[in-house]
Amino acid sequence: MMEIENLSKRYGKKAALSHVTFTLESGLYGLLGPNGAGKSTLMQIITDNLLPDEGQVLWNGENARKMGESYRELLGYMPQQQGLYQGFTGRRFLNYLAVLKNVPKKEMREQVEEAARSVNLEGELDRKIGGYSGGMKQRLLFASALLGNPEVLILDEPTAGLDPKERVRIKKLLEQLAQNKIIVIATHIVPDIENIAKEIILLKEGQVVEKQAPEVLIEKYAKEGSLEDVYMHIFGQEGR
Repeated sequence: MMEIENLSKRYGKKAALSHVTFTLESGLYGLLGPNGAGKSTLMQIITDNLLPDEGQVLWNGENARKMGESYRELLGYMPQQQGLYQGFTGRRFLNYLAVLKNVPKKEMREQVEEAARSVNLEGELDRKIGGYSGGMKQRLLFASALLGNPEVLILDEPTAGLDPKERVRIKKLLEQLAQNKIIVIATHIVPDIENIAKEIILLKEGQVVEKQAPEVLIEKYAKEGSLEDVYMHIFGQEGR
C-alpha cells in the first residue's frame, strides 16, 4: 500500500501541490488534470526524484525516502519521451536500464526479452533507437519501466503517439498488470483508461478535487455521458 500524505510543493510563489493526500492499493489509477495542475510534480515526488516541501510518501507504513534504494527498486517509471540515446540499439538501452535497476546479470537477458515482447518490440531490439518511430520509442520506454518486475508503475502518457492497434495492446497489458501492481497513469487520452481504471484522481491547481471510480464520476457529473465528459465538465477548455 502506498500513502500520499499531505504533500505540498512550491516553486517560488506558485503552489504546484497543496496538501495532497490519498491512498493507493493494487489496481490502475488515472491521474487527470490540465497542464500545470501538478501531475508531473506529484509523479516526481512519488518516484523520489523531487523533495516535497511538506508531507511524505509511505510504503506499507514506512517513509519511502528513508527506505532509499530499496524503495526505488519497487518502482517502474516511464517519463514522457526523453533520455533516449539515439545511437544505442533498443537492446543496449534496455540492458543499460536493467543494470541501473540492479537486475541480476543472470536474469537480464530474459527480462529484456520479456519486456520487449510485452510491448511488441522483440523483433526491433537490434535496431538503433534513432531509427525508431515515435510510437516505437514510446513502447521502448514502457518496456524499460517493466524491468525488475516493479510493484509500482508510474506512467506519463504511455499511449500517446501509438497507433490504434498498439493502444489496444497496451491497454490489455495494463489491465493484466494492474491485478497485482499499483499503476498510476497520467494522461490526456481519457478514453484509454475509462474502462480499466479502478479510480480516477482529478488534480486541479495542485489539489485533488475527486478520487472516485469512473462510473461514480460519470453518475455525478455526466449522467449518460463518458469520463471525457466528466473531464470537460470539471476542467473545461483549460484541460486541452
